[in-house]
This record gives sequence, C-alpha cells and structure tokens, in this order.
Amino acid sequence: MAAAQTQRNRTPAPNSATWRDVTPARVVLIGGPEEYLGIRSMDRIRSQVRAASPDVELTRLNAGSYESGSLAMNVSPSLFGESKLIEVEGLESMNDAFLADGLAYLANPEPEAVLVLRHGGGVRGKKLLDAVKAGGWPVVDCQPLKKDADKTEFVVSEFKAAGRRIDSAAVQALVNAVGANLSELAAACSQLVADAATGVDARMVDRYYGGRIESTAFKVADAAMAGNGPVALSTLRHALATGADPVPLVAALAAKLRTLAKVAGTQGSSAQIARELGMQPWLVEQAQRDVRRWTPEGLVRSLQVTAEADAQVKGLSRDPVYAVEHAVTVIATSVRRG
Repeated sequence: MAAAQTQRNRTPAPNSATWRDVTPARVVLIGGPEEYLGIRSMDRIRSQVRAASPDVELTRLNAGSYESGSLAMNVSPSLFGESKLIEVEGLESMNDAFLADGLAYLANPEPEAVLVLRHGGGVRGKKLLDAVKAGGWPVVDCQPLKKDADKTEFVVSEFKAAGRRIDSAAVQALVNAVGANLSELAAACSQLVADAATGVDARMVDRYYGGRIESTAFKVADAAMAGNGPVALSTLRHALATGADPVPLVAALAAKLRTLAKVAGTQGSSAQIARELGMQPWLVEQAQRDVRRWTPEGLVRSLQVTAEADAQVKGLSRDPVYAVEHAVTVIATSVRRG
C-alpha cells in the first residue's frame, strides 16, 4: 500500500517506462499503436492499484465521446475515501471537451487518484501529451515489435516470467511461426507454458505451429469462438492444406474454451481471478468479455465436442480432419448471437 501511495504522490520527474515495469502514478500516459502492449500496460497498472487498494473505484472513459466535467466528477474524493482509478481510452480521437478538461486536470492532479491515458498514435491531442511529458509523469511507448530480435526478447521474457525454460532454437521457431502478430505470439507462449511439462524445445514448437504459412490455429479458434463458422472452416481448410497438424488446431480450441470455462462464474477483479487461477490478467479480462456471448449449455457442449476431437486426432479416428471440422462447426453454432 505504501509503495503505491509513494508512486501516486511523488514529485514529478522525467520518467519513461516500459510496459513490463510501469508503476502507478497520479498520471500515466500509454502511447503508441501496438494495442496488445497497451492492454498489457493498463492491466499491469490496474493490478498494482488493486493490490494496494482492493476497494479502489474504477472508472473508464472514452476521450472521443467525452462529456465536459466527467473527469473532475470521477476523480473527486468520495465520502468513503476510496482510491480512484480512471482509465481513459481513445485519446487519438479526443474531443475538445476532453482536451480542455485534461489540460486543466494536469495542472493539479488529485493525490489519491491514478489517471491512465491511452493514446493510439497520431497528432491529435499533442498539446495534452506534451503537458504529460513536461510534468514528468510516466510515459510508456507501445510500438510494434518489427525486428525478430525484439520478438525473440519478448518470447524469452514471457517464459522467464512464467518460470519455464525454452531453448534458443524453440524461440526462433516460435517467432518464425507466429511472430507476425504480437497478441498471437503471446497467446502461443501462454499455451506452450500451460502445456509443457518441463521445458519447450523446437520439436514441440514445430508440432504445434510448424508448416503454417498464413493460416494459424488461433485464427481458426478465434473465428469459431466468435461464432463465424464459414470463416473458421475456410481458415481451417487452408491451414490443413498448408501443412498444419490437426493436433495443435484442436489444442488451440481447447485452450480458449478452458480459459472461458475457468473464468465463467468467477467473481472479483481480473487481478484477483488471475492470481487464483494462475493466469495473466489480460487473458482473464478477454475471457470475461468473450464469455458474455455464451450460455452454460453452449460452453459445455463445445468443451465436450472438443474433448472428443482431441481423442480422435490422437488416434481414435481414421478421419482426424472431419473431427476438427465437426468441433469447429459445433463451437461456432454454440455462440449466442446478439
């Protein structure tokens, strides 16, 4: 608690931070176009604030549809003295009302509040961004990881944080297979961490992700979980045609469904649930959003068909392709519409 209070009440000094080490302050700016790193940065700050102040009052605002006076109203001290966490997204499309209120707030930030600003890039709101930087508040720059060396460092760090070993050949194989999209690369790391009994080698990476060109197991799973059967099936068939093994395709479906099943019905903050389940907070928040589209019956049915497909692609069926297609179809049609 004391550490978080110190961070919030410190005298501003020039400070840049990374998405892995950013800590709460009265004002934090998370800028740059890489959405995944932005989400992870916000998750990290949120979890730290909630760990220090479990009763913190969280408010989310959008700078593009902001109404004048909302910021001041939400940061004002409450009668019960709860800490305040204000997350403002969409600064790249902020309206004039937010620009005016934001500049006024920066002149005298509330000591017991943490204001997190998310700017996706561009020149809109530059005056406000410059004011944050001039005030010395933490600034996180979320740029895409374009170089293989940066992606390699990302993978190594993910496994180190999870306390798992991955050899250098496996790191390179993973970056080559799924490195085009950072969120997919992170999800692949998470799946391998969950599935590996000890360490991860290149052979395991190749079994899960080798032989794919454009289609990936996660693209198939994402489309199915979104209820888009035609896209899921066409992506699946392309993946199989380009050499994907049915086993990791089913594993990707199972991983996403298991996450939903774990989170469904839980109560508490994403940080609390993440600690209880041993999951990343960003995965918990994503699952909390996704599970709203599912009925308990649909989720159970999808888990059952995926378990059957898992057994069939591992030797119980002469037609593993049909087993995967059937599972994808059932999952896509189990998603609640509207």
